[in-house]
Parts: sequence; C-alpha cells; structure tokens
Amino acid sequence: MADTQQVDPKAEQKAARLAQQISGFAKAHGGAEGQIAYLGQRGARIVLVGEDGGWGDLVAPSYAIAERAVEKAGITVHDDFDGEFAAKVRTGPYEWSRMAGIQVGGPSNG
Repeated sequence: MADTQQVDPKAEQKAARLAQQISGFAKAHGGAEGQIAYLGQRGARIVLVGEDGGWGDLVAPSYAIAERAVEKAGITVHDDFDGEFAAKVRTGPYEWSRMAGIQVGGPSNG
C-alpha cells in the first residue's frame, strides 16, 4: 500500500532549517539532547542541552514540525525536562542573577 500522506513543502523546509540549527548547536556543544514543549497556538519550544551543559531553545510553528526537526537532527528527545536531563544544564552568573531578580520582583521592564 502506498503512503498517501501529503507533505507540506513549507513545513518540511522549516523542519529542515530547525534541524540545521539543532545540528549546529550539537556540534558546538559536543552533542545535544532535547525536549519538546507544546506552546498552544504559538507552536512548540525545542529545549536543547549540550553535553557541555550549554543550553538554548528554538520555537517551531507546530509540534509536528518540532518533532520532524529533532528527528532530522538525530538527537535524543526526552518526554520531560526533569531528573538527570535537567541536571545537565550549566548556568552562569547571568542566569542566576536574572532568576533571582524575577523571584524577588526585580526591575520592571517598563
């Protein structure tokens, strides 16, 4: 039986671009793992954690595109951002001061 599923060329292009970015992150950080979080109508957030503890994120226009991008990039994807996976993240002074400022009602943005 032939595969009759239609492939949206624009969605495939977006997934390919995201996969390139994910692969570039992985190369720069000695490998990478990820987690996809649904953002509602905004799409999905791909959180990346490098083997060196560096981290970053990307936003895909849909959960399906995010799944396709991580599949194309060939990284391990976790169901949740917890436990051993979260413990791999290394934060620096900037992140700690930023998080502390948010917690104690730091400077307002306007």
